[in-house]
Amino acid sequence: MMIHAISSDTLSTLIEMAKSQHPHEFVALLDAENGVLSGINLLPGTRLDERSASILTDMVPLGMSFSGSAHSHPNGVIVPSDADIGFFPRFGSCHLIFGYPYGPDDWQAFSRDGLRRSLEVI
Repeated sequence: MMIHAISSDTLSTLIEMAKSQHPHEFVALLDAENGVLSGINLLPGTRLDERSASILTDMVPLGMSFSGSAHSHPNGVIVPSDADIGFFPRFGSCHLIFGYPYGPDDWQAFSRDGLRRSLEVI
């Protein structure tokens, strides 16, 4: 499924999640309906600290797939790290990074290979 947008409610919730976990990173997996990111999934066993966030892939329910991911960069740099680029292809095609101070424009969408992409907010 081609992801073309994110719901404004989902975006607002993700921004609040990033703020609430600061100075730690957060990570969530995203679902989409009709090409619109609208579901947020948090997995048990997720580890968060100031430099990284990681999920335990064996906690992903069998048969469940995702449209993308969202995570924060508390240092404010909204560019995928090498670890991010290794993570992205495993969980869908649209990945969001939120950077400190987590304002409405402090995020960017990326493709599974780490290239910036556009994403409409609806």
